Amino acid sequence: MHKFGTDGIRSKAEDFTPDFLARIIKGLINYAGDNIKIFLAGDTRESTEWILQDLAIACETFGIEYGVAGVIPTPGINYCFYEMGFDFAIDVTASHNPYTDNGIKVFERGPSQGTKLCEQGRASIEAVLADTNFLYQPASPTDRENLHAEALDLYIQHLTDYIGQTDFTGLHIGMDCANGATSVINKTIFEKFGAKVELINCQSDYNTEINRDCGSTHLAQLQNLVTENHLDFGVAFDGDGDRCLAVDAEGNEVDGDEMLAFLSQYFKLDAIVTTVMANQGLLNWAKDSHIHTEITAVGDPNVVAAMLSQNIKIGSEQNGHVILPGLTSGDGMLTALMTTKAVAESNKSLKELASIITKFPQIIVNMTATPEQKQALKEKDAAKQLLLEYSQKLESVSGRLLVRPSGTENLIRITMWGDNAEIINQLANELKTKLGEVL
Repeated sequence: MHKFGTDGIRSKAEDFTPDFLARIIKGLINYAGDNIKIFLAGDTRESTEWILQDLAIACETFGIEYGVAGVIPTPGINYCFYEMGFDFAIDVTASHNPYTDNGIKVFERGPSQGTKLCEQGRASIEAVLADTNFLYQPASPTDRENLHAEALDLYIQHLTDYIGQTDFTGLHIGMDCANGATSVINKTIFEKFGAKVELINCQSDYNTEINRDCGSTHLAQLQNLVTENHLDFGVAFDGDGDRCLAVDAEGNEVDGDEMLAFLSQYFKLDAIVTTVMANQGLLNWAKDSHIHTEITAVGDPNVVAAMLSQNIKIGSEQNGHVILPGLTSGDGMLTALMTTKAVAESNKSLKELASIITKFPQIIVNMTATPEQKQALKEKDAAKQLLLEYSQKLESVSGRLLVRPSGTENLIRITMWGDNAEIINQLANELKTKLGEVL
């Protein structure tokens, strides 16, 4: 079975044994040779600390040059390894998943910046993971200089340079760092530009609180912070910091679709990339505004690939993966900064900016599913017929249906859009029950 999913390898933390991690290093050696340099960093979950240690020992064992930077947001890892002259970065994170999970994202050098590991590189790692003859005898660890401070300074300078001249004076913002990797940066840049920031969930050490009822997947705490303190708006990140969602002054969620619309307008762009998860309201706005729209499969690598192939400068996923002009990956902190800049320079509230699109009611229902059930969803005629039946039912509410297996969790996600919230809620739950019976 392939280990790489939509966004790297993800599993329970205990599955990342020294042997498993050594196979990842060996796979990179088989792909690119033994004269490579690897940058190691990750998020704040407690298992990241010992996984980074075991990766370092594997590098020592195979004689590979490496550096360890500790807790750095994913977009910072992608930026810093390239600028610091490394060939690869291994990012230890399970993104928005609970602390009991962990994962591996691998970046390699592209033409001008870091990019996620290509299919050939992933196949090389997969081959070693499947090799029943692989033997690993770890060497004794040695002390290495910690690159955390140098990498963090470099990333913060990158954020500052990207934003350029601006003034956030007068803005009062809430920020939820999900007890994750953005906690090491938190409000510093915003305050540098004059904003006042209220912080929550900002534990920057290795911990068990990452994503626990907080951050971009659980907005309630941020919504309460913003509304109770009469803030202008709030921003929330996921555990590794490549996503950002926001809430306006009234506590309404502002997602990646809305950000894509108003940021593309801010940059004066006439083309966007989004995914099949996009709200119908975004697609309608783009059509009415004569904005060319490329629609991809779910996953920010797919968004980036379309941006590069079609020479489109901006793209996003609804979940807050926003790929800004000049970048090849989502950056939650930079998205938050650009959102703040758009508010400051437009003299409009975040609610006014987000109202550029009129969102359709949307519901996502998650159905627990085994790998076998995920496969049956693609192959069973009865399942295909059921999806066709419900797609036709949605025509009465100008709706559409998307049913897809999650690439990172044991779930099948049922998403429905339509102009009647009550009807799509009823249909989505009906479909969940019937699909469970069929599969």
